[in-house]
Amino acid sequence: MMSIYADSIIGLNNLFFFYIVHYCSFFRKECSTLKLTGADIVIECMLEQGVDTVFGYPGGSILNIYDSLYRYSDKITHILTAHEQGAAHAADGYARTSGKVGVVFATSGPGATNLVTGIATAMMDSVPIVAVTCNVTNALLGKDSFQEVDIVGVTTPITKHNFLVKSAEEIAPTIRKAFKIARSGRPGPVLIDITKDATAQMCEYAYETQNITVERKVEGSDEDFKAAAELINNAERPLIYAGGGVISADASEELKAFRTKIDSPVTLSVMGLGAFPASDPNFTGMIGMHGTKTTSLAVGECDLLIAIGARFSDRVTCDVKTFAPNAKVIHIDADRAEINKNIKTDASIVGDAKAVLERLTKEVKQCRHTEWLDKIYKWEKEYPIHHPYTGEFTPQVVMETINAAIGRDSIATTDVGQHQMWAAQYLMVERPRKFITSGGLGTMGFGLGAAIGAQLANPDYVVVNITGDGCFHMNLQELSTAAKYDLPVIDVIINNNVLGMVRQWQNLFYEKRFSNTTLDKKTDYEMVARGFGANAYTATNKEELEAAMRDAVSHRDTPSVINCVIDPDDFVLPMVPAGHSIEEPILEINEK
Repeated sequence: MMSIYADSIIGLNNLFFFYIVHYCSFFRKECSTLKLTGADIVIECMLEQGVDTVFGYPGGSILNIYDSLYRYSDKITHILTAHEQGAAHAADGYARTSGKVGVVFATSGPGATNLVTGIATAMMDSVPIVAVTCNVTNALLGKDSFQEVDIVGVTTPITKHNFLVKSAEEIAPTIRKAFKIARSGRPGPVLIDITKDATAQMCEYAYETQNITVERKVEGSDEDFKAAAELINNAERPLIYAGGGVISADASEELKAFRTKIDSPVTLSVMGLGAFPASDPNFTGMIGMHGTKTTSLAVGECDLLIAIGARFSDRVTCDVKTFAPNAKVIHIDADRAEINKNIKTDASIVGDAKAVLERLTKEVKQCRHTEWLDKIYKWEKEYPIHHPYTGEFTPQVVMETINAAIGRDSIATTDVGQHQMWAAQYLMVERPRKFITSGGLGTMGFGLGAAIGAQLANPDYVVVNITGDGCFHMNLQELSTAAKYDLPVIDVIINNNVLGMVRQWQNLFYEKRFSNTTLDKKTDYEMVARGFGANAYTATNKEELEAAMRDAVSHRDTPSVINCVIDPDDFVLPMVPAGHSIEEPILEINEK
């Protein structure tokens, strides 16, 4: 009887605490200071930062935060994924498509380490994520305790910054600092590891209104702008090379205005797709190893290369010694460390792409480069990326069929491999934040989690994930997440029964020694999809794919899987072999 009475008292106390917290969170201005648990402070700080969706997976060390989430479930939606890696990728996709900071929760030990690939993916692609993990109690740190791992040490090389929090008093200032770091300058992931006892401690919490807008900083001097403007004004064959930094800075309109002012063609990195409309006649296509021949020729002949919000990665430059041999180089980037890292520049401006372009557009002269652009248009006709349909079910046909089916209000995510490059080449990406891929780390298994995050951030959009059969098997369990939350994500599998990109290299450069690249999975894709609660289709020709896409798009509360069966020896072309000049792409291969 006493036990029942005691339980009732505890229940009433918890209920009282619940109402006090929610009353004060509703009237925050009136309740300037509260005494809360560390766990409740975590959630209150999330609300300060405008967070409405969190991805994650509970466990012992983070139980206090999940208990708090239960009480705040009317204010924050938690998405329970099948695996922590899926949660990290979902937070990434949410951030990339919304422009907000993505948030992921995980427990200690394997829960935290399962985030590592997702965090590294976000780091390489400059995506703002805050990962909150919980560790064992302070007394158990450093003692090889159950599910203890030094996640701060593990993630130091792959985060913009990270924190170990050992007391409740540290939680609020640390979270506020983490979000500011994640979204400012060159965005990136930040990890906060909180000990379990810190989440249980009580301390005073004062609500603070947060400025969550991005500060558009420009570090470049007047001399930097003057030097860049002079190079632009004197150029006869300028070429703009834009990347993901234009998208993260919301600078697409500024890029268009700048291009019009200097009358230049534009090329984009894979991370920059959507920063400039694919249908614009001044767009030369993607740059790099699998970029267009037109772009390769333009890089070789331009006398000024203007890089904006883009890294000169090896996949872009190919042989760095022969890259843009006739050009002076201007580099505009938020990250000073990227300037002169891979390519020597003649002028540079460190700063937010939006702010820099606004000012630089005013300072340059109105230019006309008719002869140069006519040359670009001639190359585009001579080396088209799109070809007439011949009746074969080629990757190009698959991508163009998808493109026609999803329309303008859509988002495409991809995994990594041949299908990724085909999507980058053939999908007509017209707007920013509509093409989401792992460009820097090249993470297989990224796409489905990212699609889930993108769909939650954009519920009215059609979201399609383009994956390969190899990639699909890495995180297919996240289909259960999409089904659980009635998310109409469309998973299109480019099924060639091989690890296509690796096999392509083996075919071309390893005398067709196909070592461990033939998959021969016994997977029944339709059965797997239906088992997880998704619609299922198989397409072996264009007509079947058109019908499947129509049906999948029409289902707005159920995920779909479309298995597209293609030839294992379809190649991604153009392709610049390793060590070769960007001006020497392979355009065709006669023998498969």
